[in-house]
Amino acid sequence: MEKTFVMLKPDCISRRLIGEVISRLEKKGLNLIGIKLLKLEKIQAERLYEIHRGKQFYAHLLDYATSGPIVATVWEGFHAVGTVRKLIGATFGYEAEPGSIRGDFALSRGHNIVHASDSPERSTYEISIFFRNNELIQNLPIDLDAIYEQEERA
Repeated sequence: MEKTFVMLKPDCISRRLIGEVISRLEKKGLNLIGIKLLKLEKIQAERLYEIHRGKQFYAHLLDYATSGPIVATVWEGFHAVGTVRKLIGATFGYEAEPGSIRGDFALSRGHNIVHASDSPERSTYEISIFFRNNELIQNLPIDLDAIYEQEERA
């Protein structure tokens, strides 16, 4: 099983879309194994977005990410990283396909509802910013056989 990090950004929280986003990930068959509501500290934002350091939008990104509460989540499932990336859609809300989270709820570049890890390696790093291992609840869903074919679980 693969883990992935998803952060619901301040615009998601202020627009009361937490349940909608979580529901879409659950309905796809992903398993929520970690969740926290918190105010992102600047040091956490710097670590999360370090790959953008030096870019023109970096300071604005940090200001926005720390401007209000966020929900940090960890999801588990086969092909979880790629699955989540498809569910959330293109980075810029105005480019995201209808039916994706950003396609349905975002029009902006930065106010785009969610952040999600883009690789398993990045996911491991991003999860470590927000969660200790003992804070992740390993619990296989009872409907595993309905979600995955036997060969996919081998």
